[in-house]
Amino acid sequence: MAYPKLTDQPGALETAARIRNGEISPHEAVEDAIARIEHLDVHVNAVAVCDFERAIETAKAMDKELPGAHQPLFGVPMTIKESFDIAGLATTWGHKAHKSYVARRDAKIVRQLKAAGVVFLGKSNVPIDLSDWQSFNEVYGRTNNPHNHYRSPGGSSGGSAAAVASGMVPIEYGTDIGGSVRVPAHFCGVWGHKTSWGLISKHGHDHPAFAGKDAHDGALSIAGPLARNADDIEILLRLTSEFPLFERKKPLKECRILAILDHPDSPLDDSVRGPSEAALAALEAAGVQIDLTSDLIPNLAAQQADYLRMLNVAMARGAPAPDGKRATATDWFNLLDLQARNEIAWAHLFETYDFVLAPPAPVLAVPHRDEAVFRGDIDINGTASPASGGLAWAGLATFPNLPSTVLPIGSGNYLGTELPCGLQVMGRRWSDLDCVAAAREIDAIVNG
Repeated sequence: MAYPKLTDQPGALETAARIRNGEISPHEAVEDAIARIEHLDVHVNAVAVCDFERAIETAKAMDKELPGAHQPLFGVPMTIKESFDIAGLATTWGHKAHKSYVARRDAKIVRQLKAAGVVFLGKSNVPIDLSDWQSFNEVYGRTNNPHNHYRSPGGSSGGSAAAVASGMVPIEYGTDIGGSVRVPAHFCGVWGHKTSWGLISKHGHDHPAFAGKDAHDGALSIAGPLARNADDIEILLRLTSEFPLFERKKPLKECRILAILDHPDSPLDDSVRGPSEAALAALEAAGVQIDLTSDLIPNLAAQQADYLRMLNVAMARGAPAPDGKRATATDWFNLLDLQARNEIAWAHLFETYDFVLAPPAPVLAVPHRDEAVFRGDIDINGTASPASGGLAWAGLATFPNLPSTVLPIGSGNYLGTELPCGLQVMGRRWSDLDCVAAAREIDAIVNG
């Protein structure tokens, strides 16, 4: 079944082309986006921090300029995840105690995108400490899934995905350590990309407790773009990558692909399995070679256990666990060794396969709840399953530092509601642009 689209608004590159052709001015593009936010966000609450006055002032000044060759997104309005710093705006990570913290400088990604011509309208909502598959906090309230306001848009980049899906803005930038770009893309029916770890700078993406002090880039966590099409994902990657990426440009029909639809730590709900199997069948009918099993797949149960240990230590920055135990330096170095071995195992798999396809999560958009999703269970085929197990599908790419592009592939009925469903396209490390290219071809086959 085709995935539900909520808007016919143009994407980022299309908007930039209209501006270059004189069909619309940067000021008009920004005013139109602000009007959509003011109309739609009453019910969605995706944009947590508004910066409309400065955006209008910036856009008016751009009306008098001509876009340069280095400005492919000249005049394009966008928002960015609240956890990224924009000078003059609050960065709270959802904490009321940090409402008074105002960033003094832009995050590097913000500077890169401004240099490319982007006009920032503000920042999008997050869960507290970016640690849930919902996006609500005591500062900005709750973000609703634009497809169904009783469902979560995902997290932690839930405001980002909701803003893009509803048509408020054409593009966004989020972060991902436990599926925080991929799951919102999956829940909201948009595109998202988890970058290879280390590809995109996260300078200026620091917890406000550091009060503007520079911090190291944490293990596992990456910055990644969201959009409504592959071309916009690609341009965002090209504009923000720390170094040029190699592209193999191998046609999908010449690729060997592995699909993983079963994980020892997380069953798959039928609302996800159905669209996933339908997408695989469409690809095979188009002549794409897909294997459903392989002895090259690493030990997924061991990978998940190691991933969760590293995730918990990284998120807590070494603070004691709920049981009072604190990870030692030796524990951390042992985890780094296990991660390196896992990355090598996946690299060995990618000597045979070009891409791995898998669901981004075991369920579709979950109903709102007043506690963090990961503190309870999720319903999988009528059975309560620990929500933490759902991280297994995100961890497939996160623990070995791999890139993964999520594209919408259809819809399924989850708990009585028809909702979008996504698919992640994983590749060897640094093959980010190839993952996007493969996802573009898959989109043409499955949704064309």
